[in-house]
Amino acid sequence: MATVVLFHSVYGLRPAVHKAADRLRAAGHEVHTPDLFDGRTAGTVEEGAELKDEIGRDELLMRAVTVTAPLSERGLVYAGFSLGGSIAQNLALADERARALLLLHGTSDLPEDAAVDDLPVQLHVADPDPFEPHDWLNAWYLQMRRAGADVEVFRYAGAGHLFTDEDLDDHDAEAAERTWRTALGFLDSV
Repeated sequence: MATVVLFHSVYGLRPAVHKAADRLRAAGHEVHTPDLFDGRTAGTVEEGAELKDEIGRDELLMRAVTVTAPLSERGLVYAGFSLGGSIAQNLALADERARALLLLHGTSDLPEDAAVDDLPVQLHVADPDPFEPHDWLNAWYLQMRRAGADVEVFRYAGAGHLFTDEDLDDHDAEAAERTWRTALGFLDSV
């Protein structure tokens, strides 16, 4: 059983995040779903970007650290959807006890001096994805490997950006099911 902290996307803590957490719990994992937007949600990417910008990146990271710090000694699996993946990646790279990193639809820049010791990392992303273009993902992959991560990337041709969210137009049921099967196997292995 893993202790997973699952961060929401720019849409906020919506039903899709709770459904994903329930799916992970049903597989025996302890899952925490912090609300970094203080109860606010967005109906569009643009509204979500406004919320994110209003709160600010540093504040979002501080809120995430506040939630995860008391749990860190357990060896957390950091996970997140899109924006939440970016936050999860930043926290996992800074936590020497991190057990794994599960990225759904999003990545983040890596500091030049990033270093991890064989951290298992799994990324699930649409192909193509306007927010995660091929050139970016190739560079990200190489940087993560150089940092010492054990990285797997799964691309889903023709899927929308947030294809695991059944409440959005991006949803792709087949890609979502493949993602969850693979992600659950990943969590069982860490």
